[in-house]
Amino acid sequence: MSVKWGFTLSSEEHPPARLVEIARRAEAADFDFVSISDHYHPWVEEQGHASFVWSVLGAVAAATDKIEVAVGVTCPIMRIHPAVLAQAVATTGSMLDGRFVWGVGTGEALNEHITGGRWPPHPIRLEMLEEAIEVIRRLWSEKSVTHYGTYFTVEDARIFDRPAQDVPIVVSAFGPEAAKTAAKVADGLWTSGEKAVIDEYRRSGGKGNVYSQLTLCWGESGEKARATAHRLWAFSGLPGQLNQDLRTIADYEDAVGLVTEAQVAEKIPCGPSTEPIVEMATAAVEAGVDHLYFHQIGPDQEGFLEFWQKELQPALADL
Repeated sequence: MSVKWGFTLSSEEHPPARLVEIARRAEAADFDFVSISDHYHPWVEEQGHASFVWSVLGAVAAATDKIEVAVGVTCPIMRIHPAVLAQAVATTGSMLDGRFVWGVGTGEALNEHITGGRWPPHPIRLEMLEEAIEVIRRLWSEKSVTHYGTYFTVEDARIFDRPAQDVPIVVSAFGPEAAKTAAKVADGLWTSGEKAVIDEYRRSGGKGNVYSQLTLCWGESGEKARATAHRLWAFSGLPGQLNQDLRTIADYEDAVGLVTEAQVAEKIPCGPSTEPIVEMATAAVEAGVDHLYFHQIGPDQEGFLEFWQKELQPALADL
């Protein structure tokens, strides 16, 4: 299996112009792809940012030449209607000309509650996601679309600017039912790297690429790196369902008050060493991940990119 290596554009930690600059630097550092989130809010106030991803993607398309660009991930079922997102993705795909991959998922209440709609339970959101993908694919392939579905209505919609090739849709899954849906309707799987989920995706007929993120905090000082990771990414210590259902930044800040720096350091490699990163990357690849991207927590993106080129990339060569 050939592994592609990527880098995270952390839209919760950096303003939009900085994200574009990081994408340029990631391309220069020989990464295969970058991945950017599609959120309305950061998780905690300390992170401080949450730009509109479709504007940033246009700027990234103009600022880069060869690197693949992925969104990890959009929730296309509540905050923005799937017919509008179909147009947004088609436009972005046209500008990136074969370099764009679109990750989608069932979302988090933190970002999707803002328009006042009910936050459905996960099985309902999964049904909504499947219908949304159907609508989007029809809009990319048919001259005009009218759709009266269980969850979405589209009337006489037509997308004029379409990419030369369809944008791959990759479905996010953290459990077996979502993995089955990904195998059924998507071109790939976006997951946390758990082998059981990847195995279910393959067992259910999924043949596409598998994307996963590895979060870390590189720094010359392990002590400072641990403090940075705890300050900005303590919510990594919260259980998955809680991460989906908390509604506000204040809710997250209340919850992460219970997470210690030591608990964060158990999950996130912190400091200058390649060894724990290589160990986690190896485990992910052995579980079936073929597109693994690194999220460097904190402002020192350039330091990590230099570390990547000089130390981490050579250490991962055997994978």
